[in-house]
Amino acid sequence: MSLRAVIVEDEKHSRETLKNLLEEFCTDVSVVATAATVNEAVATITNTDPDVVFLDIELQTGTGFDVLMQLPNIHFEVIFTTAFEQYAIKAVKFSSLDYLLKPIDLEELQSAVEKARVKKNQDVYKEQLETLMQNLRQEKPKLNKICLATSDGFEFINVADIVYCKANGSYTNFVLKDKTQLLVSKHLKEYEGLLLEQFFMRVHNSFLINLKQVKKFVKSDGGYILMSNDHTASISRTRKDDFLEAMNAIIRT
Repeated sequence: MSLRAVIVEDEKHSRETLKNLLEEFCTDVSVVATAATVNEAVATITNTDPDVVFLDIELQTGTGFDVLMQLPNIHFEVIFTTAFEQYAIKAVKFSSLDYLLKPIDLEELQSAVEKARVKKNQDVYKEQLETLMQNLRQEKPKLNKICLATSDGFEFINVADIVYCKANGSYTNFVLKDKTQLLVSKHLKEYEGLLLEQFFMRVHNSFLINLKQVKKFVKSDGGYILMSNDHTASISRTRKDDFLEAMNAIIRT
């Protein structure tokens, strides 16, 4: 299936580079239009009805998110592009959406195009985008909701409802306040990077815990943490002082 693409990028060089990469290495992708500003992007996308939009996050006239917020209906795939690993990218990751870091890697570009080719459940995709927008409206660095890709589909979870995450080989097991458990096919380290600023802490190689869901710290048996659901989490000796300091900071706030 041929894909009709729009590129939204305020730098002419970056715009032309991406267009050339798509035309040379993704031959069944047709770039039907490009845009450099928020207003131009909104008009161009509305008039061309593309299958996929490559959307730069940082534009001189605003952001790629401003573009999405001005479109009444989104019937296309979005692949975000950016030169920076910043807060906005963390919000994109929270929503399990695709993005490309500049300079754009050819294999990553081809992979993103292949994903865009797959017909997604539009209700789920809409909720992913809504999750992104909701998080971006929050006061930085707070992110309220996370999208988790499981074997059954996508789960949209309130971050505050996560009690802890536990490493399970190359997977991560999420344990929620309502006792639900979700197995996600990503390493715990990836979620450590996403959740550290949301009152989460890696207290052990196997455990990433929600500090606001800690019930008790038990000193016996080398020390362990009792969570709000009465499950226990191991704690490394080297991380005990940092954990206690973090808990004291929460208590003082």
